[in-house]
Amino acid sequence: MPENSTTTAARLHAHGEPLVTEQVELPTPGEDDVLVDLSFAGVNPIDSYMAQGRVAPDAPLPRTLGNEAAGSIDGRQVLVAGEGLGAARDGVWAQAAVVPRASVIDLPDGVEPREAAAMGIAGLTAWEVVTELGQVRTEDRVLVLGASGGVGNVIVSLARAAGATVWGQTGSEKKAAVITEQGADRAVVAGPDELGKALAELEPTVVFDPLGDGFVAPCLEALSARGRLVSFGTSAGPEVELNMQVLYRKSISVIGYGGMQLSREERRKGLEAALAALNAGDLRIRIDEVLPLEEVNEAFKRLSAREVTGKVLLHLGDG
Repeated sequence: MPENSTTTAARLHAHGEPLVTEQVELPTPGEDDVLVDLSFAGVNPIDSYMAQGRVAPDAPLPRTLGNEAAGSIDGRQVLVAGEGLGAARDGVWAQAAVVPRASVIDLPDGVEPREAAAMGIAGLTAWEVVTELGQVRTEDRVLVLGASGGVGNVIVSLARAAGATVWGQTGSEKKAAVITEQGADRAVVAGPDELGKALAELEPTVVFDPLGDGFVAPCLEALSARGRLVSFGTSAGPEVELNMQVLYRKSISVIGYGGMQLSREERRKGLEAALAALNAGDLRIRIDEVLPLEEVNEAFKRLSAREVTGKVLLHLGDG
């Protein structure tokens, strides 16, 4: 695609309003930029938060959203993620984009762009929380809350590949099969009120929590001595009540993960490791559905309604 050409992109014009799919002119790449032809992109809750103005409310408007995608540069297959894409500058929900060179990582041979497009957030997060923070080992008994979600289902596969016993929680009986298909030994269908009783048999050593709210207290109660709870989200709510005696008497560690705190070097190292794990079959990405770029607002609706098991992608172009 020549410089200064136009591309179709999903643009945010006003917070709280539907995105508009329209033609935009591509800027001339700067010294540290590169032009990428894009094929697939991931849709994440943070993208919806940006569209609502809950995240990056002062970022420029209008702009193209999208933080992660896969595409090609001169025939070379690449992952594009991070570096302020979709927030501080135009993102990757487009057929082509000018992106920082630092946001580009070559795909290993054997990794398909369709799966790679979901690695920038879900793949990286799962890799970091399982290997770096949770340090899951064969002897661990792991509970994954929200295990049918975009990140949770990837965590299940990684923890299982490490040899741990893995249980995955969901609030929907319809999503239980997805969890066991990802490698979990058991799917637990329970809300916060039933969770404690359901976990008595497991006595987890590690809990991965993207939910927060009422799920935290029963997990702390269920955790074994010297267990660890790794928090990477609060989709059920940020306010938590817990018994501090349970925390200190069992020497429990509560560890938070915020992807925005990773340095450029940490992010790149994590993404390369996650892509290698994907290529080896240890990390598995479940793609729930691939929608055309023009249906980006429908993708938001499905995320909001919790209709998604795994990841929703946008199809941007050839690939």
